[in-house]
Amino acid sequence: MAYHQAIASYPLTDASGARLATALTGHRVLIVYGLLGEVGAALRPLGVDYMGTQAAWLRDHTPAAVAVVRLPTGAPIAENAARLRAILINDPRPAVVVAHSKGGLEALAALVDPTAAAYCAALITIQTPFYGSLVADAVVGTRPLHFAAGAALRAIRRGSALGLRDLSTAARTAWMTSNAAGIVAAVRAIPMVCCASSVDIAVTGPDRRYLPLVRWMQRRGGGANDGLVSIASALLPGARHVVVAGTHRGLTAKGAGRDPVGLLRHLLELALLDHASLDHASLNHLGPDQAGHQSQVA
Repeated sequence: MAYHQAIASYPLTDASGARLATALTGHRVLIVYGLLGEVGAALRPLGVDYMGTQAAWLRDHTPAAVAVVRLPTGAPIAENAARLRAILINDPRPAVVVAHSKGGLEALAALVDPTAAAYCAALITIQTPFYGSLVADAVVGTRPLHFAAGAALRAIRRGSALGLRDLSTAARTAWMTSNAAGIVAAVRAIPMVCCASSVDIAVTGPDRRYLPLVRWMQRRGGGANDGLVSIASALLPGARHVVVAGTHRGLTAKGAGRDPVGLLRHLLELALLDHASLDHASLNHLGPDQAGHQSQVA
């Protein structure tokens, strides 16, 4: 079910909040945007929220040093992973990485390097397509559309068509396979929580605009999804899993029926206070059908 409690109900004044504040003391929180997230964030003066409410809560209610990682979000994943790796290793303070969508791919790519992983206290991914997106497949597989999207990214200096190709199921599956050993090592070394979501066909309000994509993905075998990423693609084997209701943008933006702060606090508590002792034997097989420790959050 979706988060719907008031944001004002999440100051860190209760017992678990005090524990979370202690866990975040002396830490950085690095926010890594998804594709074109910096464009959405720049529209905040016009009333558009993209991780802004979550960042403000972190700054106002936790002792962590909070920073948005400035990346050209349409760039190839390997390039942005190298940038994120440099940010991690150039500051001795442990970092909690909170990444949305494509940002989670760049975070994982950075953290398969053991040197970078040593600086990371936890990784939280929200709707990250570890095994790719059917929507990306459609864009990449349609030459005029792929060309136009790449040209648009270059025009606004946010990346290129290569960044879009990196989101395809073929590219992601190949990367996950070739980096399997590094992924296993990172999941064993770092508390990781992966959050996925799906859209109910009975959804009301502005989120109904995602329904055509939701149904399109379902018809192509994507299963339950948020309109861009399927649940199966967003859950990394061996990590802690959380599945909620919501659209691809809904978990990172305020609005009717949403509580992005409540969700983020829950994910932080799972990563830093309640990270289960996982049986990592299942990590010998990395695939989108692999089950993990999952909680259905109300």
